[in-house]
Amino acid sequence: MNILVAEPLAPAALELLRAQPNWNVVVADPKTYAAHLADCDALLVRSAVKVTKDLLAQAPKLRVIGRAGVGVDNVDLQAATDSGVLVMNTPGGNAVSVAEHTLALMLSMARSVPQASASTKSGKWEKKKFLGNELRGKTLGIIGLGSIGREVVRRAKPFEMRIVGYDPYVSSQSAHDLGVELLSLPDLYKQSDYVTLHVALTPETDHMLDAKAFSQMKPGVRIVNCARGELIDPDALQHALESGQVAGAALDVFETEPPAEAPLLRVDSVVATPHIAGSTEEAQEIVGIRIVEQLIEYLKSGVALNAVNMPAMSAEQYRAVGPYVNLAEKLGMFLSHIATGNPHTIRFVYFGRLADNNTQILRNSGLAGILSRSLEYRANLVNSMQIATQRGFRVIEQREPGQAHMDSIRIEIESEAGLTSVMGALVLNKPRLMQVDGIPCEATLDGNLLYSRNEDVPGVIGFIGTVLGKNCTNIANFALGREDASLRPNTSVPLTAISIIETDQPVTDSVISQLFENRAVKFVRRVKLNRE
Repeated sequence: MNILVAEPLAPAALELLRAQPNWNVVVADPKTYAAHLADCDALLVRSAVKVTKDLLAQAPKLRVIGRAGVGVDNVDLQAATDSGVLVMNTPGGNAVSVAEHTLALMLSMARSVPQASASTKSGKWEKKKFLGNELRGKTLGIIGLGSIGREVVRRAKPFEMRIVGYDPYVSSQSAHDLGVELLSLPDLYKQSDYVTLHVALTPETDHMLDAKAFSQMKPGVRIVNCARGELIDPDALQHALESGQVAGAALDVFETEPPAEAPLLRVDSVVATPHIAGSTEEAQEIVGIRIVEQLIEYLKSGVALNAVNMPAMSAEQYRAVGPYVNLAEKLGMFLSHIATGNPHTIRFVYFGRLADNNTQILRNSGLAGILSRSLEYRANLVNSMQIATQRGFRVIEQREPGQAHMDSIRIEIESEAGLTSVMGALVLNKPRLMQVDGIPCEATLDGNLLYSRNEDVPGVIGFIGTVLGKNCTNIANFALGREDASLRPNTSVPLTAISIIETDQPVTDSVISQLFENRAVKFVRRVKLNRE
């Protein structure tokens, strides 16, 4: 077995590799590793080596790529999958380091540590100028309760802070067990003395801290960002700092890195570090040891931990359920857009011949679709169940076999706000949505969709079409459905109708606001089903 280490790895990790009998460990660097590709069975990288289709073509024996770290932007996942190469990473390996840096930045702002240090080194002695504040008794708002957010919670508690959080993909019970009060974003902004970001960069989180968000915050709030620079609108932050709405900001990440002459760096109340939150000796050793342990487990027993692309399946297994994998993921993604509240239960119901098969891959695919909107790394067929469990979800599978049922899948999300369900099937071998909350409505599961729910009264369909047309939004498909009137006899309350509209371009926030001007329109959500 030939193991190629293409980038620096912690000594303890190398020792673990070399301890494996009959393993030949080749330690190279980003300039010399290519000469050893032809014979390697496993490749270990960090971030410098770019694993491309051309590189994979030079490694015909390669079975697995281990990335010592979280991101896999330097690995062509599709090319690796096409080549039958498993890719794995080490999510959460630097969570403690990032969490500690987050607390360090909070303390630096509370006690003006960088400014006081610079002042003292310049020969001054400004004791009165640098009157600080305690963290004790303050409210910390954590946006994102994944592995890093949870470590921040654990470290903030000894400072006797009140901790509130926002994460639409964490159950209320899980948050309660952690000691966090879940709030809506506006409430978190209103109550927090410190706001720290620990979410993935998605279309929903890009510039999530903008002028509107800052205006909703408690005057004098302090901001910490050790996640992604794109989460904050820098112009809005600078204006909020200059106005005093925001008392201070501590930034480890920036939209452009290095930030060069960014105006924010000239603001006295900004603490800046060069993207070092996860850079500690301990974190580097942890991710190195973890990736080696995972590599050993996979090469010896076939167990793939933290895989980020599709695992191997037998031909027989794939023939039975493979065509429905994409359907399950699309249904999960659609459901994640339209469900409300913090989920606690996710239920899968399989109908027809699907119910007689091993449906683990379908369950995991559906979970991946539900979870992927909230994660920095991709939930997939291997890791989605583990992530769902970590986030406190109860996952249930039910079966309705028999020829009387069409081969189909229903996925349900239960939250404090109620139950939301979608059902789908394959039509001409393409995923199709068949029902939403029990209301029949056949629609595409691709592209840019707009889902709306309204009272079934005259004029709503025309109104929606008029609003879209007025805003130059072209309709590609328009599907309608209405609840069964026989299920609600003798009532004067209007029936519920739904529409699913495919548009050539994403619908804007302005269009959605205009749709709500019709009182019959009760719910509207934009749905994006193509993964970025």
